[in-house]
Amino acid sequence: MKSLFFVCIAALAASPGFASSLLYQGHGSLRIEADGMVIYVDPYAGEGYDKQADLILITHEHRDHNNVDLVKKTDKTLILRSKDMLTDGKYQTKKVGNITIEAVPAYNKNHKKEECVGYILTIDGKTIYLAGDTSTTDAMKGFADRHFDYAFLPMDGKYNMGPEEATECANMIKAKHTVPYHMAPGKLFDEETAKKLKTDSLLVVPAGTKIEL
Repeated sequence: MKSLFFVCIAALAASPGFASSLLYQGHGSLRIEADGMVIYVDPYAGEGYDKQADLILITHEHRDHNNVDLVKKTDKTLILRSKDMLTDGKYQTKKVGNITIEAVPAYNKNHKKEECVGYILTIDGKTIYLAGDTSTTDAMKGFADRHFDYAFLPMDGKYNMGPEEATECANMIKAKHTVPYHMAPGKLFDEETAKKLKTDSLLVVPAGTKIEL
């Protein structure tokens, strides 16, 4: 393996003035700050829910992905759920401010195709694939042509694909950085499992770590 990165939260926190950032809260939960907006994805786990949400994205309605009550909201907070982004069998693309949100397939034996989505976010010229709860999908075959900057892949091996299948997906998608998440039921993060993702693009991001996008 050419590279294995462990993100140092202290070093990143000391980096001044970057425009966009992503906080991995743990499990499948993330907070993104970009374009003057605060975006939460699948709120459920970890810390970092203190900032008021402009946008909340839900990949599906399992209780470990849709706890919007954790998030501070106003009457202007926009919540997009899978039912909003997958309508009449068609995956939707929406623009919120300067951020593009594209829904893509997510499914396996535990997650119905018609009830779940993944997201591709385009932020400040960067593309982030958030797979949600899924195993290999047909759509992934074309993702290499999208040149993702980040791909977040689940790999718990119980509710989703395991490390071996996730490795196959990572090497098919060919993102610049591949980040394992949703890797152990009941845990925010599991380093041992994360390191089983065998790809040159591996970026291990412990829960509670903020990265610059």
